[in-house]
Amino acid sequence: MIRQQITSSLDLEAGGSLPSARIVFHTSSEKWDGKPVTWVCHALTANSDPEDWWPEMVGPGKGIDTDRSFVVCVNMLGSPYGSEGPARINPSTGKLWMLDFPKVTVRDMVKANIEVRKHLGIDSIDLLIGSSIGGFQAIEWAVTEPSVFKRCVFMATAPRISPYFTAMIEAQVMALEADKSFFEAKDLSGGKEGLKCARAQGLIAYRSYEGYQLTQAEADEDTLFAGRAASYERYQGEKLVRRDFDAYSYLSLCNSLNSHNVGRGRGGIGKALSRIEARTIVIGIESDNLFPVIESREWYGLIPNVRYIEIPSRFGHDGFLLETERITSILNQQ
Repeated sequence: MIRQQITSSLDLEAGGSLPSARIVFHTSSEKWDGKPVTWVCHALTANSDPEDWWPEMVGPGKGIDTDRSFVVCVNMLGSPYGSEGPARINPSTGKLWMLDFPKVTVRDMVKANIEVRKHLGIDSIDLLIGSSIGGFQAIEWAVTEPSVFKRCVFMATAPRISPYFTAMIEAQVMALEADKSFFEAKDLSGGKEGLKCARAQGLIAYRSYEGYQLTQAEADEDTLFAGRAASYERYQGEKLVRRDFDAYSYLSLCNSLNSHNVGRGRGGIGKALSRIEARTIVIGIESDNLFPVIESREWYGLIPNVRYIEIPSRFGHDGFLLETERITSILNQQ
């Protein structure tokens, strides 16, 4: 995948603007060459290179075949991986945005995707696919520009954030705020310990009971104090920090999650989803605690031309990253 970028002026839904916002994106070739277009929307802590974070799914000859289609993925606003966000320089001050970065909504993220689409000269997208917050963007975009898309796949996601998800996010924000270095905001290392804790909390929601039983059970059944899963949680917190993810970007993305509601200003979720014109598949993961299948069954039928598929997985919400054979099979059937 080839890393590219553009600069665009974006008016923000919550007020204010980003007059010179950098938008980073990856494409499978330098320019669109007329191949079918597949547009991938990435999840919370990923980046715009899906071959990096979804290597079993994206690449030559894989489920999302970079030889047969022109693949695009845009880095979310607020992310530390290139697009405008807290880790970038505020042009009006010459200093890092950090806590001064304005609140960005999912609709603003979609605006950034649309700017890239126009820059690439693409009028029609053959497949739009997104999971988790990537699914938030995909649903919002399919509602915003319904005539652009031929097929959509919304996986492990929802048209509106749930109270459960908001509560989970707030617990993580509280972890950031409990780190005294977070509000000192001297540099991007501020809040690092809080970010580790927030990541560990989030991971519990992303995984499942069965998944932890399968991968983190004690090797010695007579161990005095269980510690393997605890060590794994600490490792995952450290791992995110080592990936140059910062607490200020994490806060920005948490705020964006809470903005998600495709029905806002459109007469409700039902009316919004009825605008989608693409042939659509909604995929629920049976063990997903973050987006339980009982929720998916309530809203998928509001989309006019839709199929609903549930896939089994031991790995909870993260099944969207791991069940690549099942997902590839579904894409090939559509």
